[in-house]
Amino acid sequence: MKIRRTDLAMEAQELWRESAGETTRLSGVEARDREREGIPVTTVRILDREGEQALGKPQGTYVTLTLEGVAGRAEGVFGRAIRAVAGELSQLLEGVDPQGLVLVAGLGNRAITPDAIGPKVHEQIFVTRHLVDQMPEHFGHLRPVASLAAEVLGTTGVESGEVVRAVCEKLRPACVIAVDALASRSLERLCRTVQLADTGITPGSGVGNHRVALDRDSLGVPVLALGVPTVVEGSTLAADLMGADELPDLGAGRDLLVTPKDIDSQVADLAKIVGYGISLALQPGMTVEDLELLLS
Repeated sequence: MKIRRTDLAMEAQELWRESAGETTRLSGVEARDREREGIPVTTVRILDREGEQALGKPQGTYVTLTLEGVAGRAEGVFGRAIRAVAGELSQLLEGVDPQGLVLVAGLGNRAITPDAIGPKVHEQIFVTRHLVDQMPEHFGHLRPVASLAAEVLGTTGVESGEVVRAVCEKLRPACVIAVDALASRSLERLCRTVQLADTGITPGSGVGNHRVALDRDSLGVPVLALGVPTVVEGSTLAADLMGADELPDLGAGRDLLVTPKDIDSQVADLAKIVGYGISLALQPGMTVEDLELLLS
C-alpha cells in the first residue's frame, strides 16, 4: 500500500496512530502539546531506532507551530507568530556558541512559488557578519550572521548541498539553519504551520525532488531545519477527502501536487514570519519593531 506523504513529524505520528489504533502505545516517540504566545505548539521527540522506523524520520526533536489567524491577518498575530518561532528556535540553539557565526541557507527555486519559501526567507534575514568584522566597535555586540539562497541544480548546475558545504568550509560557522518547503498530508496545514527540527534537512523534499541531505554528518556542524508545508500530494489529498484507507490511483495525475490559489501572498507572509523569527532568535536583544525598521 502506498504511504501517505508528509514531511511533518506530527502528521507522521497521526498516520501511525490511525494505522495502529489510538490506544496502541508508540514506543520510542514522545509527544506533547503546549502554547507559546497563544500559538499551539506540538513537540515530537524520536528517541531511538524503533521510533525512527515507526515515523520514517531520523532521531531528534521536531517542533510544529500552528499559525492560526495568519491567513486572516488577525490583529497582532504576526508579532506573536514571529516571537513564537524565535522562542522555539532559541531552545534548539541552546548549546551552540552564542557568539559563533550562524549561516542561514534558503533552499528552493524562487521561480516556483510553492518552492520559493527558502529564497524569500533569505531576503528577510538580518545579516551582520560584515558589520561585526568591519566595525566591531559599533556592531560587536551582535551575533555574526550570514545568509545565502542556494537555489537549485536546474538553474545553477550546482547542487544546493554543494553550495552550502563549500560556504561552510570557507566560513566555518558554529551552526547552519536551513529553510525549505515541505509537503503536508492535509489541506488544513498548508501554509498554516512551521516545523523546526534539529535533524537537518533534505533539500527539495517538499516538491518531491529529494537531494543530498544537509545535516551534521555532511556539514560537520549542527544543522537546524525550518520548513513550511506549501503542497499536498494529489493522491494523499484525495484519500483524505474520501476517507479512504488506501491511496487512489490517479493515473496520469499521480505526481500531482496541490497548493493554495493565493500561494504568492501566503508564501510572502510566511517568509517574513520565519525570516524575522530567525533574526530575532539570533539577536535576542532586538524586537520585532527593530527588525521592521531594518528590513522592511
